[in-house]
Amino acid sequence: MHPNTSITGASWLLQSIRAIHEEIRQSVLSACERQSCEQMSQVADDGPGDTIYALDRISESVLVALFEKNIASRVPIILIAEGLSGGKITLPRGTQEQDAQWRVIADPIDGTRCLMYQKRSGWILTGVAPNLGENTTLADIELAVQTEIPLIKQHLSDTVWAQRGSGAFGERFNRVTGERTVFTPKPSAATNLEHGFATVARFFAGGRDVLATVDDDIHFAALGSVPEGKALCFEDQYLSTGGQLYELMAGHDRFVADLRPMLELILKQRHRPASLCCHPYDLCTELIAREAGVIITAETGQQILCPLDVAADVSWVGYANRQIQQLVEPLLRVAIQWHGLRTLRPESHQGRPNV
Repeated sequence: MHPNTSITGASWLLQSIRAIHEEIRQSVLSACERQSCEQMSQVADDGPGDTIYALDRISESVLVALFEKNIASRVPIILIAEGLSGGKITLPRGTQEQDAQWRVIADPIDGTRCLMYQKRSGWILTGVAPNLGENTTLADIELAVQTEIPLIKQHLSDTVWAQRGSGAFGERFNRVTGERTVFTPKPSAATNLEHGFATVARFFAGGRDVLATVDDDIHFAALGSVPEGKALCFEDQYLSTGGQLYELMAGHDRFVADLRPMLELILKQRHRPASLCCHPYDLCTELIAREAGVIITAETGQQILCPLDVAADVSWVGYANRQIQQLVEPLLRVAIQWHGLRTLRPESHQGRPNV
């Protein structure tokens, strides 16, 4: 490991990452303006990981060059991202991993599927942790930034960021006027789920019936008797983990659970393949939500300690505040046990209670 791994005091790093995000945002927006949805949604690579679409290639093509120029020219790093050979690269090129100061995990477009069809914003995600070798985990991230890639018909784009222990911050950029307006992310202060958004993610085929039943069980237990013909709680299947985190920290959502890895045994019993799951790069900005006041845990209520790689499957739960957690978490645990959801993840993916 590099002898000086501290991120504290590296104020230039935040500005450099924000500049990288803005260049990626502009590259993707320009491509979306030039090309059709059909062109953007062409499959570029369908290997063992997530499917890579034509739109992904645009952001990937500039990712390494920007980090090499803006950050690695000053500090040696390990860049971790899908699409890289082996899932990572040391920069400057030729640097030994033990000599890198930081591990930087990034997703140049989270929410590709929504963005390539111009349905909803995607997000650029980056988390930075000291280089603690292969034992570096999501919990070691000390700085995180996420930037919205808006639809081409949308003129506003948000960026949120946080450094551990310093709170969360935000800026709204007007693409038409160039105006920048600061704001503070503020999660919902509601103490229940009534008339709010709360979601158990079920994006893809395979086990959606189980996840929907878990969702129903939680909602009916939390809401009690629901009057006939009324809807007291709603869901939002935002096909982007970064987007889900943003909705929690912006005060739009009260509860989100992504339990997809816990379906593996059930799917095997049904002779169905495991579905695409959340990976560490999708969740690498959860520090921002936590610094804003959102409670982020593993499904057990413990801190998430997944490795910083591109392969691990990760379950996670987000609560807008402590009161929502106290209401929902016991109901979630009962539903998980009742429906036989189990994770095959290594124990190292979970840690101490998230208090």
